[in-house]
Amino acid sequence: MNIHEYQAKKILKEFGLPVPKGIVIFKESEIKEKIKKFDKKNFVLKAQIHAGGRGKAGGIKLINNIDILLKEIKNMLGKTLITHQTGPKGKTVKRVYVEEATEIDKEFYLSCLVDRKTAKIVFISSSKGGVDIEKVALKNPEKINKTKVSLNERINKKDLENIIKPFSLKEFQKKEATNLINSLLIILKERDASLIEINPLIISKNGKLMCLDAKMNFDDNAIFRQKEILEMRDLHEEDPTEVEASKHNLSYIKLNGSIGCMVNGAGLAMATMDIIKLYGSEPANFLDVGGGASKEKVSAAFKIILSDSNVKGILINIFGGIMRCDVLAQGVVDAARETNLSIPLVVRLAGTNEKLGKEILKKSNLKIISANDLKDAAKKIIEKTK
Repeated sequence: MNIHEYQAKKILKEFGLPVPKGIVIFKESEIKEKIKKFDKKNFVLKAQIHAGGRGKAGGIKLINNIDILLKEIKNMLGKTLITHQTGPKGKTVKRVYVEEATEIDKEFYLSCLVDRKTAKIVFISSSKGGVDIEKVALKNPEKINKTKVSLNERINKKDLENIIKPFSLKEFQKKEATNLINSLLIILKERDASLIEINPLIISKNGKLMCLDAKMNFDDNAIFRQKEILEMRDLHEEDPTEVEASKHNLSYIKLNGSIGCMVNGAGLAMATMDIIKLYGSEPANFLDVGGGASKEKVSAAFKIILSDSNVKGILINIFGGIMRCDVLAQGVVDAARETNLSIPLVVRLAGTNEKLGKEILKKSNLKIISANDLKDAAKKIIEKTK
């Protein structure tokens, strides 16, 4: 789960980390009252969307006049921002963040994230912070410093020195950096975060470290024990079909292809998408109905796939273990009838109650194409959707 920058900064502040003074604005009627809280006259106005590249898209503005600030806030609320991460449709700005501008001496990059391959936490640090950190990673990878630390241990002195090495800090700044890095690790562990990114981490003109921007992602599988984080969820920033899928406890991710997929089990889902690509087409989604899906859950999954106008055909690939093939088949038949299915549907069933499931599909008198195995299923759905 992602949260907005102002929410991430609120968490940083709770753990004693330095962030600029700021306010969030949701509607025009709040503007005049909220900006009275500022002492300075130089501001940074930031669109709050779940995407990077805001600055280049006009979503971040430096302003040194209250009247101009009022005007720019009004202009930004409701604006559609298109960045390299939003896709061509962009995202509508429904909230903005205004903070006091900070005079910058130096900019750095600092992040920590879960490295599942080594079961450790990786701190990434670079002397090249700011909007072009991706280019730095591609063109100058030697300027990206990685330090892996154990989740169950305190960060030792050697690792701390390695993390801050690219920053060339003074002694008093090293103490600030040590506190900051240890705090990030605590946040990652206590809040079940999978990524914390500070870009840029700066040294201000008065020599102090400050988190000028912040991004945080959280582990969906642990969100049940993070009620405060869950309350920060902004459904407007998520794909509507993915939101609907989450209501039914379905693992769904929208993709750009034309073959809708319904599968039980993440590994089988990945194999299904791979074979669709192997035979020359593209999957429209990742959808795992889980091992013990009910007829109602299967029906909901089917409708979610059909809500995507790009879907030209559906491939259902089920291995019946805990989930029975007859339950899946009945859910599919019910959903197909309810939605007046008019696109090709190929079903491959194997496992528990396989024969009964196939019999239900056959007796439905619907135009459902049966497949013997995954290879056969992929070939048939691609042939039918060409």
